[in-house]
Amino acid sequence: MYLLPLPAFADNYIWMLHDGREALVVDPGDAAPVLQALQNLRLQLQAILVTHHHGDHVGGLAQLHAATRAPVYGPAREAIPGPFTGLSQGQALDLLGCSWQVLDVPGHTAGHIAYYAVPDDAAPLLFCGDTLFSGGCGRLFEGTPAQMLASLDQLAALPDDTRVCCAHEYTLSNLRFAHAVEPGNAALLHYQAECEALRAQGLPTLPARMAQERAINPFLRTREKAVAASAQAHDPQVDPHNAVAVLAALRAWKNDFR
Repeated sequence: MYLLPLPAFADNYIWMLHDGREALVVDPGDAAPVLQALQNLRLQLQAILVTHHHGDHVGGLAQLHAATRAPVYGPAREAIPGPFTGLSQGQALDLLGCSWQVLDVPGHTAGHIAYYAVPDDAAPLLFCGDTLFSGGCGRLFEGTPAQMLASLDQLAALPDDTRVCCAHEYTLSNLRFAHAVEPGNAALLHYQAECEALRAQGLPTLPARMAQERAINPFLRTREKAVAASAQAHDPQVDPHNAVAVLAALRAWKNDFR
């Protein structure tokens, strides 16, 4: 299996997974990079997976479906343009020889889903859209802090070596915020240096690893004393023993962080 992050727009990644013959893609906000990769690699598109309805994730669906006739799968509780098969928690798809488990992960949007699989002889794969970013999480456009916490807890429970395939290259800005939240986190400082070196070479910081995210991502660490204390220092109204309140405060802080 070959995993490729296809750059799109300013900072999106359209993830492509292929076996040398067939491919699947995730969240094609733009059809052009996908069609170019299919042509260059001489691949047939087997399926298009969608995590949520935002335009930078679905904008290329019509052109891509028209060009390839590949079926589209997406969240059952969201309006996805064009014909698609709706999916929700507990369902599975058999694609490229893998069983892809569908996870409901609301928060960023009300019906956001993620896809998780364990390929043969390879680390698990998670396509999480805009729910989890390396060092961060998505803005709460439609969901609640409680929903986002439950979604992140579900993802954080996946195996350590899970490859976290986020939909945006937000890592460096997220890590600057994470450092403000938890300046004494040695794992965070080490990871930040690694990511800065990658970006200096024009390389993606993704996929991340779930064990790494649990060690450095403040939104997965809301029950850590240092993170909760930092949230309370920023907003004295926060109950540091309430993980939902801590996450809500962190997200509000991040929204205005520069």
